[in-house]
Amino acid sequence: MPTALITGAGRGLGKELVRQYAAEGWKVIGTERKENAEFRLDVTKHEDVSRLAKRLKGEPIDLLFCNAGITGRKGMTPGSFDFESWEEILRVNLLGAAAVAEAFLDHVAASEHRTIAMMSSRLGSIAESSGMPLPYATSKAALNMLVKSLAATLASRGIIVVALSPGWVRTDMGGAQAALSPEQSVRGLRKVIAGLGKADSGRFLSYDGSPILW
Repeated sequence: MPTALITGAGRGLGKELVRQYAAEGWKVIGTERKENAEFRLDVTKHEDVSRLAKRLKGEPIDLLFCNAGITGRKGMTPGSFDFESWEEILRVNLLGAAAVAEAFLDHVAASEHRTIAMMSSRLGSIAESSGMPLPYATSKAALNMLVKSLAATLASRGIIVVALSPGWVRTDMGGAQAALSPEQSVRGLRKVIAGLGKADSGRFLSYDGSPILW
């Protein structure tokens, strides 16, 4: 039975990822920030990350899905930058993902599938940038660089690392007007992950499998 560890599993895409992987027969470890969660994890707190990694010591993790993320304050433009909010976005979306990936490398390396997926966004594409929403977009662009760097660094250990965009999804982040349901997006993401090979490591892919320009 393969095992998946999914961060940010309390709502939205994370919750749907847990549901679908569990329904497919995977053992799923879903982390949440809330105090009474079975697997509590605030990705910005290194002591939380270290504690969970130690708790799961010896547990092979076939898929580490760094999904936890926030949008932060919207509508920032030059002259109205909220740097405190911007820093929080970077701590969660970039540094949190980096901390989780680092802490669970041995768990992933010990598994059969050896895959790390980072939940990115098409908004993190520099080539396609429209300029907004600036803080969130910069956090995802930086996350994409983390994916590229980890893919190169971890190739010798047989670990696949990819950046995935879920599309525009009807969640708290995406809003009610979004084109996709969480079920549709996650079905696509799972299909992409299932089809990954070593040659795909370091790629930036949409939920439908199409490549996205960096």
